Amino acid sequence: MNAHRNKLFIFAILIVIVAVSIILLNNKDNSDKVFYDSSGSGYNLVSQKDSNNNSISESRQTIITETVKKVSPAVVGINVTEIRQYRDPFGSFFDDPFFRQFFGNRGNYNQKVKGLGSGFIISPDGYIVTNDHVAGNATEITVTLTNAKQYPAKVVGTDAASDICLLKVDADDLPYEILGNSNNVMIGEWVIALGNPFGLFEINDKPTVTVGVISSTGMNLEPLDNRYYLNMLQTDAAINGGNSGGPLVNSVGEVIGMNTLIYSPNGSGGNIGLSFAIPIDKIKRIITELKQKGSIDRNFDVGFKIQSIDEGIADYYKLPTSKGVIITYVASGSSADKAGLKVGDIIQKVNEYQINNENTLISVFQEFRVGQTITLHIIRDDKLMEEKMTLDKKQ
Repeated sequence: MNAHRNKLFIFAILIVIVAVSIILLNNKDNSDKVFYDSSGSGYNLVSQKDSNNNSISESRQTIITETVKKVSPAVVGINVTEIRQYRDPFGSFFDDPFFRQFFGNRGNYNQKVKGLGSGFIISPDGYIVTNDHVAGNATEITVTLTNAKQYPAKVVGTDAASDICLLKVDADDLPYEILGNSNNVMIGEWVIALGNPFGLFEINDKPTVTVGVISSTGMNLEPLDNRYYLNMLQTDAAINGGNSGGPLVNSVGEVIGMNTLIYSPNGSGGNIGLSFAIPIDKIKRIITELKQKGSIDRNFDVGFKIQSIDEGIADYYKLPTSKGVIITYVASGSSADKAGLKVGDIIQKVNEYQINNENTLISVFQEFRVGQTITLHIIRDDKLMEEKMTLDKKQ
């Protein structure tokens, strides 16, 4: 009986060994098998190994890589030449007629200065958006596309206050960006910054890409060189020198802002993850006006003077905060006078903008136009009030 059981046991083991061998042989054969993969008009022979590699490659494709592929062709590098005026520090010394006969006129002199930046095409007929600080004062502008073609560009209109410049090249059927909506941007959503840092675009004919998230929205920054930055988008996507004017796009390829500024401690110029972009909704308003008029009409006079609120003023008026400005003078017959504003009124908001100090108020008024009626939220005699003011043209 035991002998019979032993034979059955040995027979079962042999069956298992044979089955395992067959499976292993089949797997080895499959690795070398040829599969027919239809492609184009014929058939290509693809090994199982190639098929696996293709699957891995496809799995690396994400919405970010697809978006970069989609928006890159409409990003441009911009090279500019400006004529800047300088004053010789020794000019006054050599201004004497005796010295001029030897050294010439050493007063003011002009010098060509080259610069670079980024931009993005917004229409197939060659309109391009960039920063005013990139191309607003340029005498020569060259735009480079990702296909290595170069075009001379002209300034259609530029606005230093908002730091937005509209260019035009003479070309047709160009790739262009889709302009999105910046008022529904979500903090934490993925964004991609594209541009021409350090002139790398000119060398490689393609934009550099950095990825990050929206860190904050509605950021009001201090004025810089008479440029005013309100409602800025903050991102940790790396922006460096030459990125200015390039697009900031969301994960589906819509432009939501224009890369413009970085915060760099001690003026080092390095990126520490504090980058700022002008929101696209503001850009759309400005470029519409620049197309129509070539400039922005802010030639109005508010007719009052102000002072930032310090702790002493806040204590005197029993204010809970020192944010805001106090009116110190109202001109007779001015827009402010017609609106009923008085000396001692404390302005806390203008339309939806919170007023922190004098610089904030000056920045906010850059958003408005001649003839526009605005709402000022003020405190007068310990009461919250609203006054409507129409911005009359400066006489």
